[in-house]
Amino acid sequence: MFYSTHNDDTFLDLRAWKVPCSPKLDLMPSPIQPLPAEVVHLIAAGEVIDSIAAVVRELVENALDAGATRIAISLWPEQWRVRVADNGFGMDLADLQLAATPHSTSKIRRCEDLWKITSLGFRGEALHSLAQLSELDICSRSRDGGEGWRIVYDALGEPVVEEAIAIAPGTIVTAANLFGTWTVRRQGLPPPAQQLKAVQATIHQIAICHPHITWQVQQNDRQWFTISPGETAQQILPQILRDVHLTDLQQLKVELGTGKEFSQLPITNSPTQWLELVLGLPDRCHRRRPDWVRVATNGRMVKSAELEQAILASFQRTLPRDRYPVCFLHLQISPDLIDWNRHPAKAEIYLHSMNYWQEQITHAIGQALQISPANLPEAVHSERMGKLLTAAENKTAYSINRSIQPTPSSKNEIGSIELRVVAQIHNTYIVAEHPAGVWLIEQHIAHERVLYEQLCDRWQLVPLQPPIVLTNLCDNQVEQLQRIGLEIELFGEQMWAVRNAPALLAQREDCADALIELSLGGDLQTAQVAVACRSAIRNGTPLTLQQMQTILEQWQRTRHPRTCPHGRPIYLSLKESALARFFRRHWVIGKSHGI
Repeated sequence: MFYSTHNDDTFLDLRAWKVPCSPKLDLMPSPIQPLPAEVVHLIAAGEVIDSIAAVVRELVENALDAGATRIAISLWPEQWRVRVADNGFGMDLADLQLAATPHSTSKIRRCEDLWKITSLGFRGEALHSLAQLSELDICSRSRDGGEGWRIVYDALGEPVVEEAIAIAPGTIVTAANLFGTWTVRRQGLPPPAQQLKAVQATIHQIAICHPHITWQVQQNDRQWFTISPGETAQQILPQILRDVHLTDLQQLKVELGTGKEFSQLPITNSPTQWLELVLGLPDRCHRRRPDWVRVATNGRMVKSAELEQAILASFQRTLPRDRYPVCFLHLQISPDLIDWNRHPAKAEIYLHSMNYWQEQITHAIGQALQISPANLPEAVHSERMGKLLTAAENKTAYSINRSIQPTPSSKNEIGSIELRVVAQIHNTYIVAEHPAGVWLIEQHIAHERVLYEQLCDRWQLVPLQPPIVLTNLCDNQVEQLQRIGLEIELFGEQMWAVRNAPALLAQREDCADALIELSLGGDLQTAQVAVACRSAIRNGTPLTLQQMQTILEQWQRTRHPRTCPHGRPIYLSLKESALARFFRRHWVIGKSHGI
């Protein structure tokens, strides 16, 4: 029995209701029965191959697993045709005959192999899915010798045409009339231009994970783009992001489990594991969206919200407001720590010991953002060249005296750049000489970075004697001051007494103005930035050489010395090599005078 919602005194018996049935409406479900094999294969194929970009991804991964170093991709989007050619190991006739049958692969053999996957592909689904959804044609020749073969497959992945052909070692896979057997899927896909953009993004992701590969991509028989090989991802990224230059990037590769800081590796007896970073220096490049915070694991770009958040957090207070870093992280770790079986496209993974990897990422990014000889190879190069020239001059008649009077050096800890203050410009910029040229450092924001990190490490509040009285504060301002730890209480009509303040502000004459500024909003970190900015040495303040040298020493020891907490660059580097080119020091003076 069910009670009506309109009247508590009445009720309705639903059993008395009569629902009129249309003769065209069959309310009885059909009996359960197994799906035909061709329907099962078609549904499975649609899960693996859902776009032209997915076709390219699967075929390229097969090529990489086959040891290819050169991959050529041809696209005819209007004709729904894709061809991928590589110079990999190739296949003989026996392998070709089985290549497109369901769940056939050379990558794994047993259940245990799923927990130690080292290849990009392993399920044996891609070629069979392509046979279901297109007209599949594979030509291949093994590197071991023998002749090449071409096979055309039917929808079940069985060979229907076999013929010997002349072909170089490698494989050429052609998928024509894609989704021709599933027109609904084809109609539901984005327009060709949008699909091509997805293809390009797919190739870029794979290329940066495998920098040694040469890529040639054609569209409608015309060259679309190429990617030249490099030794590291640092040489690939500028080819993908046209507004990023090689000098804007910093690379760091750390072998895990060998150094003291990486001694807590969560597994033992594992193969060599390493972490590679390629990041845009925050004083040189950043983006409007976090679209180039990328994570790869064992040669594959993956999604990992936890690792991406660790990267973003490591760049906090080094970039301008609403800007995001350029950072590519590549983890090469033991397969035992990865579960790939979380996504049909293997785009999402589960990584064991996540806290450990987040800590390593944070440490590595902090190391890469430091200003040190390891991160400034031109400094080491210049020192080496200077030593070679000095040695050569001592053995010949040509020799000059380059000695200068020693001055205090900022090289106060191992790994720092040796900076020597030589002047101050407009009471604003510190001029410092270093082994590779000259640096200009803005004194205010360099000191601001120093004070900000000191405040982050120790947010010290000291009593105010007498208290500072503020007037006309709204409730939000009072709550904000309390939120950042200040003691504030009502003192009279529209008057409040503040009984403590940050130590850097307590002795300042404008402490009241600073407290008003702190009350206007933001979290504790925002308050720390505001205190550091107000307390730092102002531009226009004359400084002695010793004062400037002290600022540089403190600045070099900060964790993020490249930018201030607002994201502004702190220093400008004028390399000696660039100065030499500008002043034409390569000229031979006699010849330049016509002698």
